Amino acid sequence: MIQDWFLDAKLGIFIHWGIYAVDGIAESWAFFNGTVSHEEYTRQLDGFTAERWDPDAWAALFARSGARYVVLTSKHHDGVALWDTRASDLSVVKKTPAGRDLIRPYLDALRRHGLRAGLYFSHLDWTHPDYASIGSDDPKANPFAFRQGATDPDGWGRFLEFHRAQLKELCTEYGPIDLLWFDGDWERDAQTWHMAELREQLHGWQPEVVLNSRMQGYGDYKTPEQGMPIVAPEGPWEFCMTINDSWGYQGSDRRYKSPQIVLQTFCETIGMGGNLLLDVGPMEDGTIPPEQVEVLEHLGRWIGRHAESVYGTRAGLPFGHFWGPSTLSQDRSRLYLMILGHPRGQVCLRGLKNAVTRATALGSGAEVGVRRLGGADWMQVPGVLWLDVPPDALEPEITVLRLELEGPLDLYRGGGQGV
Repeated sequence: MIQDWFLDAKLGIFIHWGIYAVDGIAESWAFFNGTVSHEEYTRQLDGFTAERWDPDAWAALFARSGARYVVLTSKHHDGVALWDTRASDLSVVKKTPAGRDLIRPYLDALRRHGLRAGLYFSHLDWTHPDYASIGSDDPKANPFAFRQGATDPDGWGRFLEFHRAQLKELCTEYGPIDLLWFDGDWERDAQTWHMAELREQLHGWQPEVVLNSRMQGYGDYKTPEQGMPIVAPEGPWEFCMTINDSWGYQGSDRRYKSPQIVLQTFCETIGMGGNLLLDVGPMEDGTIPPEQVEVLEHLGRWIGRHAESVYGTRAGLPFGHFWGPSTLSQDRSRLYLMILGHPRGQVCLRGLKNAVTRATALGSGAEVGVRRLGGADWMQVPGVLWLDVPPDALEPEITVLRLELEGPLDLYRGGGQGV
């Protein structure tokens, strides 16, 4: 079930943190794709310390960024749990120098800072001996997912017991969990995973929890990643994106998106009615790289000045009405236009039937002139609205105009009209 807080939140922080940060290689995929052997990958257990981790500093940074929820990888496809799971010995508590549960301090810190708490959990587990219990005759079948030859139903049953046991620990021993962000469902169908039953179990343990889409059709919202949608997905959705090209920490990856690119992506996402789940990849000791901190701080400063156009809003204008993102108040009486760059002269808005009772620049409060040109009393096609923005009201990054409308938003969406 989708919750109002999720629709209103707009910004979440995704955290990929695990043993893969020790050597700075791809989380789980490094051994799956043969970049390193599984043995080399698991040797990173010896170097994962979390010795400089300050969960309160993390939470404070995320709150300053303007985020309203946070999602941490409790267990990726490599099977390494960040808590003291009783279902296996493979955890940072038992197998790494960190030697402690990292989930409880994380959740406690988020709650202290008023942030909604989310956990990522991989359905698949390429390290568990019973995961590869489904048979395959394909010699190229995923060696971590399928066994050669006949299927072992008992083995798959044992894996599902393990899978449910870990989820039960997370859902019943740490207090309220606001969101469960699943991954790794693609190697099995919904029937094999028993997803319908799992959804019921999860709501039995956490009645208010929001579930993402990677549940073979049994989730609450869609999660496109890395590739920005051109057309908004139907229903609630969230766009998850890295700050550089990597989910987890990879020191060699210097392809950081600029703060301005991240800000524009955020505005475009909320303008289409989605949330942005922006990923950070801490180092093995718990330090967040300064380039990522800079992006979060920059985003937070802009959101702080324009919060009214962000939180609690809904998707704005369809493409073609205004050259830039926009959002709309829930009662549809206030329209927020986000100007990308510095326009030369006026800004135009097409197809608005409503009268505008007042227009201001949200950041400065400066009055904005409004003129309607074209159209006629006998036509259904409204004139074009031209907005005169004072040059000193234009901000260095993205300027937001606040239009107060006479009545709920009413748009003309046709192809024009002749006499």
